[in-house]
Amino acid sequence: MKAKEPDTGTPAGAPAEDRRQRKARQTREAMAAAAVDLILEHGVSAVTVEAIAERADVTRRTFSRHFQGKEDAALDFTRADGTRINAALRGRPVDEPPLIAYRNAVGEWLAARESLGRRAYVRWRELLRLVDAEPTLFAAYERIRVDAQDESIAVIADRLGTDPGQDIRPAVVVGAAAGVLSAALRTWARQEHQDAAGLPAWVNRAYDTLTEQAAGALGRDVAAASLHPSHPTSARKE
Repeated sequence: MKAKEPDTGTPAGAPAEDRRQRKARQTREAMAAAAVDLILEHGVSAVTVEAIAERADVTRRTFSRHFQGKEDAALDFTRADGTRINAALRGRPVDEPPLIAYRNAVGEWLAARESLGRRAYVRWRELLRLVDAEPTLFAAYERIRVDAQDESIAVIADRLGTDPGQDIRPAVVVGAAAGVLSAALRTWARQEHQDAAGLPAWVNRAYDTLTEQAAGALGRDVAAASLHPSHPTSARKE
């Protein structure tokens, strides 16, 4: 049985595909969809690469040209999401502060995902839950996230006109912004009695929380500095 092609698509702004590239993408998406379906149906340990290849109607060799293993295939959507977020980040206005630019790039990505429909959100949430429970899936997920964040750091560094190897600001911005997104995704995935498409509200709440906490910390620091000067004047000698 051939797996249904997942609801993904080419990122906005990507170059037009020729026939060979389109066929390769469709084959990759079919294998990724087969991996997700089988893992959700049977669990990670019960699924083999051979079973995924058979479900996608491809050879084992074809699978290996695209993916390192079954976990890598099942999480290919995460890699595509990182690519979309970074593409949106590159397109944000140059005068936008980096943290705001990242948040707005995430907003663009979520808006595009809204068109996928409820079933796509349900499967996404089920797989994210499984990521937390299965060590091999979690390891693959983290590796994909780190790769995407490294690219985000490079994008932010370019926006700031700085060297990320010498300037820590791009890594701090991405660490905070991507961490907030990860917290929102994990919290949303754990909800038992909520509409599967309620993710944007969780993401907005998470970013608002980061802003509020940062503002609160800044306010306390300013108040503390006014009460306790960092460099008090020395007592005058008689």
